[in-house]
Amino acid sequence: MVQAVATWALPLLFAITMHEAAHGFAALRFGDDTARRAGRLSINPLRHVDPFGTVILPAMLLLVRSPFLFGWAKPVPVDFSRLRPFRMGMVLVAAAGPITNLVLATLSAAGLHLVDKVPVEAGEWLALNLINSIKINLVLAVFNMLPIPPLDGGRVAVGILPRSLAIPLARMEPMGFPILIVLLLVLPMMGVRVFETVVGVPVAYLFDLVITLVGIG
Repeated sequence: MVQAVATWALPLLFAITMHEAAHGFAALRFGDDTARRAGRLSINPLRHVDPFGTVILPAMLLLVRSPFLFGWAKPVPVDFSRLRPFRMGMVLVAAAGPITNLVLATLSAAGLHLVDKVPVEAGEWLALNLINSIKINLVLAVFNMLPIPPLDGGRVAVGILPRSLAIPLARMEPMGFPILIVLLLVLPMMGVRVFETVVGVPVAYLFDLVITLVGIG
């Protein structure tokens, strides 16, 4: 159990911290300094920790030996009305987090080349951290790109769809979290494994892809 916590906690903390910081840096690039004024343009995890999403939920998933580990940080504040150009800014600010996770997953895969260059025990610890980092970053990237506001994918969809479709989708945002609770908690209790299908299948494909891209396997 201690080893599991040690090799999952660091990759998860780093992945969600970089995800949220990426949103803030992208927003600044497009004219909104809200995150900077809030002190959130930082890779210091303490600036982004959400007690439940960053600590309690992952710990519960580890305790029940969940097949996946998931969590989130405090959302970085973004005033989308200040972004210029507005729609492109919305799309790229929202996409910045998942894109960062894909980059981190690829870098973690490339880091596996270093495993046999360190002492055996350190190599085993490093390999577990890197493999877990790949999985966590891919889960975060795929999950957050689901086209459900307020997830990143929902904001991307609002930014690229015609107004006739974008406006009704944007109005769904207050219902976003109840929808996610049904998909992630209620349906699985009824035997409907939505997460494994909608997120798990793309993650498995992307895992094989990044491993192949870096020349491993």
